[in-house]
Amino acid sequence: MHRATPRPNDPPPPPFNAPAARRLRAALGMGPDHVAQTLRASYGLPYVTPHLVVAWERGTAAPSGPELSALAGVLWCSPGELIGRPRTLREHRIARGLAAEDVARAVGHELRAYLRMEETGQWRGSDRQTAVLAGLLALSLADLITVSGHEDRLAELLRSAATTRWQGYVRPVGKLAPLDRRVLERALQRLHQDYQGHMAATLSWGGGSGDAGDDGREFLERVVDHFWAAVEEYSGSR
Repeated sequence: MHRATPRPNDPPPPPFNAPAARRLRAALGMGPDHVAQTLRASYGLPYVTPHLVVAWERGTAAPSGPELSALAGVLWCSPGELIGRPRTLREHRIARGLAAEDVARAVGHELRAYLRMEETGQWRGSDRQTAVLAGLLALSLADLITVSGHEDRLAELLRSAATTRWQGYVRPVGKLAPLDRRVLERALQRLHQDYQGHMAATLSWGGGSGDAGDDGREFLERVVDHFWAAVEEYSGSR
């Protein structure tokens, strides 16, 4: 039997942590053939071959959601151990090994409405529902902003804070990311200083086409990551 062809409306597979799968299999003393045989015999996946298992572990193919759950069973681990950093609401749910029905019931949404949120990638709920979701899926503030569909807006504000006067962005960023004001101010100031440092290096090279200019553009592209790293650093140093 051949593997079923994904349908156009099927959700994309979660991000797969190929090195973790390879490491877990080796720790159990299993070969790809043993993994494939167990997936066929015990999990109803008759198309899985050792070659497919190796392709998963090399990152040239990725298991679907059901395949990943079955692989976690074979490797005696949680699905979350086989997933790279979750970003979407659906990926966080799969990482915790929960069914959509369970999450919808816990937060007080109808299943259809919850699934719609997973499809659109935008969580919508009351403060109470959001608190329940965060506890259920172990979501950080950064995760909540991402699954609520506000990360692009946050990135826009942070880029402006880094390239202009950061003081003017304390309030709008704080509305999206309710943090301690001192931590927020120090994080935004850090972004501004780091970016200006890249620009100063660019000028010292006599133009914006060198490596320093590329560094500045890369910094802005990853400004959200830099922001959360600064928040973590300053939150721990208070």
